[in-house]
Amino acid sequence: MASSPFLSSSTPPTSTVPNSSTIIQTSFFPKTTQLSINKKLRKPYHSAPNKVAVSCKATNNGNQQNPTPSKKNAESALNRFDRRDVLIGLGGLYGATNLAGGDPFALAAPIEAPDLTLCGEATVTDTYHVYCCPPTSEKIIDFTPPSFKKLRFRPAAHLVTDDYLVKFKTALQKMKDLPDDDPRSFKSQAEVHCAYCNGAYDQVGFPDQNLQVHFSWLFQPFHRFYLYFYERILGTLIDDPEFAIPFWNWDTPDGMPIPAIYNDPSSPLYDSKRNVAHLPPVPADLDFNGTDRGLTAEEQIQSNLKSMYRQMVSNSKTASLFHGEAYRAGDAPSPGMGSIENIPHTPIHRWVGDPREDNGEDMGNFYSAGRDPLFYAHHGNVDRMWALWKQLPGKKRTDFTDTDWLDSSFVFYDENKNLIRCKVRDCLETKTLGYAYQPVDIPWLKSKPNPRKYKKKKGSRGVAKAAGIKSDVIKSVFPIVLNKIVRVEVPRPRTKRSKYEKEDEEEVLVIQNIKFKNDEAVKFDVYINDEDDETPTGPQDSEFAGSFSSVPHRQKSSAEITTGLKLGLTDLLEDLDVEGDDSIIVTLVPRTGKVTIGGLKIDFVSS
Repeated sequence: MASSPFLSSSTPPTSTVPNSSTIIQTSFFPKTTQLSINKKLRKPYHSAPNKVAVSCKATNNGNQQNPTPSKKNAESALNRFDRRDVLIGLGGLYGATNLAGGDPFALAAPIEAPDLTLCGEATVTDTYHVYCCPPTSEKIIDFTPPSFKKLRFRPAAHLVTDDYLVKFKTALQKMKDLPDDDPRSFKSQAEVHCAYCNGAYDQVGFPDQNLQVHFSWLFQPFHRFYLYFYERILGTLIDDPEFAIPFWNWDTPDGMPIPAIYNDPSSPLYDSKRNVAHLPPVPADLDFNGTDRGLTAEEQIQSNLKSMYRQMVSNSKTASLFHGEAYRAGDAPSPGMGSIENIPHTPIHRWVGDPREDNGEDMGNFYSAGRDPLFYAHHGNVDRMWALWKQLPGKKRTDFTDTDWLDSSFVFYDENKNLIRCKVRDCLETKTLGYAYQPVDIPWLKSKPNPRKYKKKKGSRGVAKAAGIKSDVIKSVFPIVLNKIVRVEVPRPRTKRSKYEKEDEEEVLVIQNIKFKNDEAVKFDVYINDEDDETPTGPQDSEFAGSFSSVPHRQKSSAEITTGLKLGLTDLLEDLDVEGDDSIIVTLVPRTGKVTIGGLKIDFVSS
């Protein structure tokens, strides 16, 4: 582990670049065929039942051309069957058994890049809509990894040199000076996030389902590509192909406050719509509840480090726990967040956003978050967490190999105003894209949370008795509106597992059917075997299993989100010395907003 460039504690100058011979070589992926059968078939609105239409469309550079000029004529673009409808409708041979048997026609369902000609208004609230659609293009180019002589090193924002800052401010000012309708302009770059996150796009072939890049396995790859093109545009504007954007190093004490370079009102890096109570030198609260917790700076730092350990080490041992749940074509949006998207990504958005604004603008709402230059530094560190995660010990810390993830795609405008279609498989390594992160200290690796009070009573098997929890613990209360602290006893299917079994499968708490209004901020905390009936423990202690949090946004297909959450338990139960108990007590504590919980259960997740 010590040899990893990501985990090094040394801090070389930002100009230091490894020899080009160290660059990872990557293969180039072939373009799609020029004539193809569309496998995302859908029932036409006016066709007779049980008739199947299979369409062939000419492509331009691998892109299916959609002649539909506007949202009003979207119906003509949808005369194809949902592949699930086709197979189920055919019965027997193509029924559910065949679907489970691995038929590629049935199972291939990556999320496709949106059709820009069908982009519509983004929804902020029931009465507030914005237009953040990019220009359309008749030509879409498939992404190929860049060629480069040196890696670009993204520096920690609190460590940048004066020379670097001059270049960064010049580049960003040039981006802001571009006409608003230029897809490279700062306004256009900010609107990328708005369009992908607030319901401006439908899934291709599924007009009843919005495309959403949060709350699923698309979160990390989408934002990696988003920052990549933003960075390339900035470098081109100052004619510096080696320019790299900074990252907000909120996972180390010195880097936790908003970086000073973003706090100068005369700088293009400044944004006036930030919480004035959270300006430097106040350290960020990585588990922000919507109100400040009254901690000292040192207490906040220690809470943050322990929260980072939980999210990056004990609560992210598999791809699904780290990246989030699978999200395939035709699925409802928001199946479930991964560990880092949940905490600290979301609380930091809300911590920075301005509570004086109606919708928490800028950082506190998805539609406006990209308007704050700090957004890109924040997501730089989120992206860095993906790179770090794969360097941590554990055989299960590998990305998905599911082709529905690898072949999911997005479109972005590049530094030359070309519209580029990118697949997830093209961004799995930062070095493939020509950049890496400045090595810095990672103090949270040694910040494992400790149990607060609990000591298991010898010979005890009943968890309520063992934890000293009062007898008002209930076994079944779901669904519930989480408007008060709730304690639930949850049975464990397997209590005695070998070291090998624990390495092979992570025991997880599954919180099912979490429902809430998606234009409101929500958060609740989860504790395991916390014996304090009045004041549950905080993020710094082992009893704290994690949180659920959401940034306000809106999807026009629904005012309500239904999603889920998985929290790793294996390490936590060992730390609390209760891994032999046949049940655990789960405490749910509401923090912000109105949430309904559908159920709790224990499950096991493999790599």
